[in-house]
Amino acid sequence: MSKSKNQGTTIPKHELEALAETFYPAIREFFESEQGQAEFKAWQVQQKEKAAKEQK
Repeated sequence: MSKSKNQGTTIPKHELEALAETFYPAIREFFESEQGQAEFKAWQVQQKEKAAKEQK
């Protein structure tokens, strides 16, 4: 039996994978939508501003 990698949680890997399979379609649909793309772009701008402040 191979060693399982620590996922940073006590939740078994197969349960994490089942959750990911459940959530992935909705997450993908959101990020492909206009609203999701707009929110992602706003987040990117926010991250760039945060990084610029940290460099000062």
